[in-house]
Amino acid sequence: MSESSLGTPLPHAFEAALRSLKRAETRSELAVAEIPAPGTLAPWSFALAADVTPARHGSDSELGTGRFVLLYDPDEPDAWGGAFRVICYAQAPLETEMGDDPFLLDVAWSWLVDALDARGAKYTAASGTATRILSTGFGELKAQGDGAQVELRASWTPANSDLAAHVEGWGELLCMLAGLPPAIEGVSLLSARRVGRE
Repeated sequence: MSESSLGTPLPHAFEAALRSLKRAETRSELAVAEIPAPGTLAPWSFALAADVTPARHGSDSELGTGRFVLLYDPDEPDAWGGAFRVICYAQAPLETEMGDDPFLLDVAWSWLVDALDARGAKYTAASGTATRILSTGFGELKAQGDGAQVELRASWTPANSDLAAHVEGWGELLCMLAGLPPAIEGVSLLSARRVGRE
């Protein structure tokens, strides 16, 4: 990729970031693909989608899904504190009782920070939200029963254009939210097993 959609050459820093993204090594349980990036958030952007694939880790593990968006603005917006900004999303179903855990959201955020740090990702200005979703089906959806999900939306400013560790950390977070054991040292997993709706 050497030109933007307007036909202008890509900035060298953004090209270097794209090369590093393509060097990222994610877990075998993830199916990662490039998707259309948002065109209005920054002059240049790149996006990935990932899904936890059950065929690679057995039928007991539930699915998780996520998005990773890299934004680049050489004008370095004040809110970012740099030329790059990563925006990510990760979501996974979990056991209904697990949705009531008072520490769930703190743990989800700590998994992101721990996964980024364990991969050596350098960043500043991290922010985000962790959300638990509890649902009950009614009417035509009553057969679905009760369900729970955890969602994490986060953004941070990478310290440089080497972003492989950022993608790897995001992928690790997604797998952990889906109930897979951590692949990195020093990160622990909640003991409850993830299940679908009852």
